[in-house]
Amino acid sequence: MIKALDRRGSDSKKWHKYAGTDILPLWIADTDFAVDDKILAAAQARLQHAVLGYPYNEDDYIGAFVEHCAVQYDWEIEAEWVVPIPGCVPGLNFCRGLSQLRGKQAAVIATPTYPPFFNQSKMMPEFRHHCVPARWENGQWSMDFAGMAEAAARPDSGLLILCHPHNPLSRVYREEELQEYARIAQAHDLIVCSDEIHCDLILNGSRHRPFAMLSEDALKRSVTLMAPSKTYNIAGMCASYAVIADADLRADFMRVSQGFADVNVLGRVMAQAAYREGEIWRQAQIAYLQRNAQEIERRIAALPPLSVAPLEATYLAFIDCRALPVENPQRYFEQYGLGFADGADYAASGFVRFNFGCSFELVQEALNRLETAVKAL
Repeated sequence: MIKALDRRGSDSKKWHKYAGTDILPLWIADTDFAVDDKILAAAQARLQHAVLGYPYNEDDYIGAFVEHCAVQYDWEIEAEWVVPIPGCVPGLNFCRGLSQLRGKQAAVIATPTYPPFFNQSKMMPEFRHHCVPARWENGQWSMDFAGMAEAAARPDSGLLILCHPHNPLSRVYREEELQEYARIAQAHDLIVCSDEIHCDLILNGSRHRPFAMLSEDALKRSVTLMAPSKTYNIAGMCASYAVIADADLRADFMRVSQGFADVNVLGRVMAQAAYREGEIWRQAQIAYLQRNAQEIERRIAALPPLSVAPLEATYLAFIDCRALPVENPQRYFEQYGLGFADGADYAASGFVRFNFGCSFELVQEALNRLETAVKAL
């Protein structure tokens, strides 16, 4: 059911970067897997109408998502809480705008993290980020909650941006960790932007728990960002959701997002099909990714001085290369045909991010090249 395609020459940003070379593109976060036939069929059926004008009916687009939240997370949300948005990255900027409406010009963030968390729109030059590094000890990541609380207490802090599950750490937050984030947000009256775009790609068998489910207070102060894009490999469709239960917060969110693009016609249709008909395909993909993850963990464990934390979610492995005698591991590995993402872009120099959303054979070839590169030092 899961089929990895050769994407060379297919207008792929991921594969175009190293076009004409023997470097394997393992950087940007989309997969090489063909989209579920049911999702493609829904798009093709919509195209048969032959007119792609402005849509008006959001009931099915929102309804499919509401159903998905109830089934997958046991999260009962109201349709009126849901605001369609063209992407989670725009959603991050809209949340910065919410903070600015309150007169707060800074967000608190745990790093390493996804670069758009601390690289905001140039339309917000005054906005700042208080970045708190996570601790990397004995092959595990842990959050510095004391540091987060200290950053949250700064007078300009108005927003907590949470990556849940955490990209690039492949980390599923435990209940007690989410509760600690919630306590910090409540104590310092922060809006919480919880980016949960990878929440349907849990690899360790646990069930995703949205941050907003923790308590009434967490629900009231939260903007939850979700999308089918990463899970179903339809990022180019620009179809996402913001869940905002508090009416005043939602009104302000719609105010700061006014004038931005709507979700496009095909994006709506494909998102509906993904949530209503894509579960069998999703489960097959998770099984495929689990096999890839297990191979990476096994091979890295046998390749000191590299190390990687347990791969609990996403299709992204963050590999610690700091013990290698090289100035920039990402550039060094390119010489051996490996196009990883540079950890410095995530506020973690000396790490690389390995996108294993590809064929098992490509994962094996990448690991073979990685072994050759390390042993050459």
